[in-house]
Amino acid sequence: MIRLFHVSDVHFGREDPAAIAWFTHCVHNEKPDAVIMTGDLTMRARSSEFDAGLAWLKSLPVPVTIEVGNHDLPYFNPLARLLRPYHRIRKVEKAIEKPLTIPGIAVVPMRTTSRFQFRLNWSKGNVTRAELRRAVALVQAAPDDAVVFVAAHHPLIEPHTQASARTHGGAEALKELAEAGAAAVLTGHVHDAFDIQQDIDGRAIRLVGAGTLSTRTRAQPPSFNELRVANGGFEVICRTITPEPDTVLPVERPEPA
Repeated sequence: MIRLFHVSDVHFGREDPAAIAWFTHCVHNEKPDAVIMTGDLTMRARSSEFDAGLAWLKSLPVPVTIEVGNHDLPYFNPLARLLRPYHRIRKVEKAIEKPLTIPGIAVVPMRTTSRFQFRLNWSKGNVTRAELRRAVALVQAAPDDAVVFVAAHHPLIEPHTQASARTHGGAEALKELAEAGAAAVLTGHVHDAFDIQQDIDGRAIRLVGAGTLSTRTRAQPPSFNELRVANGGFEVICRTITPEPDTVLPVERPEPA
């Protein structure tokens, strides 16, 4: 069995030190095959926040992948957001990421953030056609026997959570990723865990959201997801910092898209 820890929305600058310590202990003690971080490493994309986040990621003794979240783009500097929006997060990626070599697993990145959108709230998701084409090509190039996880920040469709993603192009992206053979899209952003299965033209794809390790909790306490992959399938266990036992997330099955 392969075990992946899916964590999101740590928000250094508003991180929960107890939750960070708890997650770090779990990684050191249990040694999952990899940690997948789906964005919002920082709160305001400050250099000090990226430095703290990078030091934490480097302390984890397993392979790590990271995606960009909306909070990782420059917040106070409009010029930097326009000209170099991904400069600091790319430095983190370069410092920690190595190709994952886990037999039977493929992790495909897909960016859902934008430096600019034609709407007032730029924190919401956006999947460009170019980014979707790139992700679909990577999914199609994965080995036939691999369980393919697409790692993004924003949910592609709306989960039943307090916060929303309102991802432009999300439904179409989910459809094309399903057709390409992706098993699931791992996301964050809404700070609560969920597991939704969509059946699209005879193909099943799941949208899996991780909670937060920050003080910015919503319906759930600080948490992360453990993905257990075996025999070509997987289950998602939501692990919370509370004394309550870990639980397998129920898979929601809404009406077919």
